[in-house]
Amino acid sequence: MAPRPGLSRDLIVKTAADLLDEADGREVTLGQIAAALGVRTPSLYNHIDGQDDLLRGLAVFAVRELGARISRAAIGRTGEDAILAIGHAYRQFAHERPRLYQASLRAPDPDHQALIDASEEILDVLRLVLKPYQLSPEDQIHAIRGLRSLMHGFVSLELAGGFGLPVDIDESYRRLLTGFIRGLQREGGA
Repeated sequence: MAPRPGLSRDLIVKTAADLLDEADGREVTLGQIAAALGVRTPSLYNHIDGQDDLLRGLAVFAVRELGARISRAAIGRTGEDAILAIGHAYRQFAHERPRLYQASLRAPDPDHQALIDASEEILDVLRLVLKPYQLSPEDQIHAIRGLRSLMHGFVSLELAGGFGLPVDIDESYRRLLTGFIRGLQREGGA
């Protein structure tokens, strides 16, 4: 069967991402994607190699979208201001597109170059933002892991309804990021 004009892997993945946002906790099927695109399910196989390939595509799409938001947040900012802006962009992405956010957490397979490249773009932004703290390359990795872990941990608890006390959640997040920044300042001397 010849590929349908206009149908592409990128369009299939974007459609899957949009459906994922609307799926309310359910898996998105290839049949749903085909219906949304107005094609028969077998037509999708001219562009993707099944559900696993679709999930890999969604991971790349999600990491690229998260990376774009982080990059936009960091533009024109340095140090503390940049880290706070990145933290808020990360949290906003997770709130606006929680299912796509989950797709972004897929660890890169060593053979999945597109996901490695998309992840590396985020790392490049974070390395640049951390530059004023004069951290060694190894300490930069620790700092990036720490920042990602605190953002993900907070967001995961928040999305799961884990903050029920009547205290400002935004302020808790700001204090968490600020505490991380203070640690960087002590570690790197910035």
